[in-house]
Amino acid sequence: MYRKRHEYYIYIKVTVLIAAMTVAVSACINKNDAPEYTPWGSPLEENKDTATSEGIVTLDDIIAQGEMIMLTLSGPESYYDYHGHGMGLHYLLCEKFAQSIGARVRVEVCKDTTELIKRLEDGEGDIVACPVKPKKNKGIACGPEWLVAKGNEALAEKIKQWYKPEMLAETKKYQSDLLANGGVIRHVYAPILNKQKGVISKWDGLFKKYAPHARLDWRLLAAQCYQESCFDPKARSWAGACGLMQIMPSTAAQLGLPHDKIYEPEQNIAAAARYMNELMREFAEVPSMYDRICFALASYNGGKFHIRDAMALAKKNGHNPHQWRVVGGYILKLGDASYYTDPVVKYGYMRGTETYGYVNRIMQRWREYGGRVPAAVASGMNSYTGPATQPIITNDRNPRPAKKKHKYHI
Repeated sequence: MYRKRHEYYIYIKVTVLIAAMTVAVSACINKNDAPEYTPWGSPLEENKDTATSEGIVTLDDIIAQGEMIMLTLSGPESYYDYHGHGMGLHYLLCEKFAQSIGARVRVEVCKDTTELIKRLEDGEGDIVACPVKPKKNKGIACGPEWLVAKGNEALAEKIKQWYKPEMLAETKKYQSDLLANGGVIRHVYAPILNKQKGVISKWDGLFKKYAPHARLDWRLLAAQCYQESCFDPKARSWAGACGLMQIMPSTAAQLGLPHDKIYEPEQNIAAAARYMNELMREFAEVPSMYDRICFALASYNGGKFHIRDAMALAKKNGHNPHQWRVVGGYILKLGDASYYTDPVVKYGYMRGTETYGYVNRIMQRWREYGGRVPAAVASGMNSYTGPATQPIITNDRNPRPAKKKHKYHI
C-alpha cells in the first residue's frame, strides 16, 4: 500500500535545497530494506510472529473471512451436485457446522485420499469432510471421521464440541426428505383432460405454440411438463426450481426469463422450449432424433456434463456413445464408485436412477398422449414398471477397444 505523501502539503515553504536532499537520501535507501506493506497497511515483517509456521488458516481466520474450504470426494455419502445444489451426508453436516460459526462452505472435490491429505497439509483446505482414517502426523481426527490440519487444534476442538452422534441419523432423514419426489411441492392434476378429444391440459395451446421452437412434438413437451409439475403452475422445489417446467433461477437468467416472470405459464413454457432447443443442439452429433431427445431430456434433469460422462464411459468400454439404450446403462452406473471414480468421468457421482427414470417416464407418457414414438421403441413400453427400454449394461471386463479419434471427440 503506498504511503500518502502529506509532506508536500504540510511543508509548502520548505526550501528547494532541503527538498532535494530529502529526495536524494530517499533514493539511496535500499529498496529491499524498506518494509513491504500489505493491502491493509501493516508491514509484513510485523505479521511474521502472528502467522503460523505452516501457513494454517485458523478457526479465527475462518470466522473472520466467513468461508470454510471443505475438501472431499465425490459420492452419495460425501458430496455431489444435485440440480445445482450440494448434496451428500457429509456436505450437509459440514454446511451445518459452518453455519454454526457464521461461515459458508466452499467445496473442493479431490480425486482420492492421497490428494485430500496433501491439499490439507498444503493449506488448500480447512477440513477433510468425508470418512478418512488419520495416519501418523497427517491431521487431527474430529467429528464424523473428519480431519483438520496439524496445528489447527482450535478448529478440531470446536468441531468436537459441536458434533453429536445423533446428527448422522438426523441429517440422513433430512436428505431423504429433500430427495423424496425430487423435493417438489405441487398440486397433482389429471394427466389428461379428455383423451377422446385429444385434450391433455389447459396449457395445450402454449405447448403447441412453443414446442416447434425446439422442433419437438407438442405432446412431448406436455409429457415433460406433467413429469416436472403435474401441470401445476405454482409448483416449486426445495432446490429453487419454479413453475410448470421447473425452471431453475440460474437457468432462467441464462434464458432471459426475468425472475418475476418465472411462474407465469407462458413465460415458463417458452423458456423450457428454448432450453430444450439448446440441449438438442448440444447433442447434434447423435444421429437418431429419438436418441437425441432422450439425451436432451436426461440433461434437462441431471445436467449435460453427467450425460457426457456416461457417453465417455460407453466409448471407453467399446460401446456406441450415441445410443440411449447404451448411454442410459452408463447413467445408471454413475451411482457405482467403480464407475464414477473412473478417470474419464469428470463430474463424479450422480443419481442415475432418477435421471434414467425421468427420461423413460416422459417417453412412456408421450406415447400415451399419442406421440410419434418409433414402433421399435414403443414395443418395449406397453406396461411401464421400470425403464421403458432396457439399457445395455455389461461388466466391461473385456471391452472392445474403441477407434482412436481426436481427444475431444465423444
